[in-house]
Amino acid sequence: MTESNRLHVSDDQLLAGLANGSDEMLEELYRRYFPMVLHLIQNNSGSEDDAKDIYQETLIVLYEKVTSDSLELHCQLKTYLYSVSRRLWLKQLSKRSRNGHSLIDTEDLADVDNDLVDHEARDRQFDLMADSLDRLGEPCRTLLEDFYIRHLSMQDLTEKFGYTNADNAKTQKYKCLMRLKRLFFSVFKEE
Repeated sequence: MTESNRLHVSDDQLLAGLANGSDEMLEELYRRYFPMVLHLIQNNSGSEDDAKDIYQETLIVLYEKVTSDSLELHCQLKTYLYSVSRRLWLKQLSKRSRNGHSLIDTEDLADVDNDLVDHEARDRQFDLMADSLDRLGEPCRTLLEDFYIRHLSMQDLTEKFGYTNADNAKTQKYKCLMRLKRLFFSVFKEE
């Protein structure tokens, strides 16, 4: 699968490909969502190997549900995978704790339901921010992306956009940021 195709594969296409045994779709599931599970596990007393095991189990659960036509998604696929991985990891920690392999207090971990709600809220905010960036238009969008994502310096921005000096670039960046903020909160209020 080429890099450009990866960007256009929907969750539904991923699920259909998984059901049909597509190696490409399985690889895409790993590429898109394993880093999220790795972060979850490593931040909750696990290793990379633990994360690989949990993600494998998560994909087995997903595969079984997809092939038996019993998967009912009421959230994004990303959120579903996070939730299943989280539950499997909590179960694993509980087993370790009972068997004396670990002294982890599972009460220190956030409640799964609250965590899922927080995760969905963050997903929605990212979607709203992407929508706001789309509505922002040029040159503001590129200016902010160059500064915050590509980490270009004010001098680089001055040269790229033809500003007379770095202070003017900084002023324009500030104006664009305020405009983005207004767009984001106007969309946020509509929700």
